Amino acid sequence: MKKAKRILALLGAILLAGMYVAVLILGLTASPHTRGLLMAAIACTILLPCLLYGMILIARILDNRDPKEKKKKD
Repeated sequence: MKKAKRILALLGAILLAGMYVAVLILGLTASPHTRGLLMAAIACTILLPCLLYGMILIARILDNRDPKEKKKKD
């Protein structure tokens, strides 16, 4: 499980680095189509880490739940 987390973290870091490179390249080019692509890349650069953080937070909360405690409350 620890190895899978490391691999996923590495893939996420590579994806973010790729998006930063894409933003840089799209920002430097002056094609009419790059404006929309630049905005999409910037949005993904901001939204993707936020969504991943939220998913990790929810997974951590759901992982700490104990089924025995749930039965005691019922």
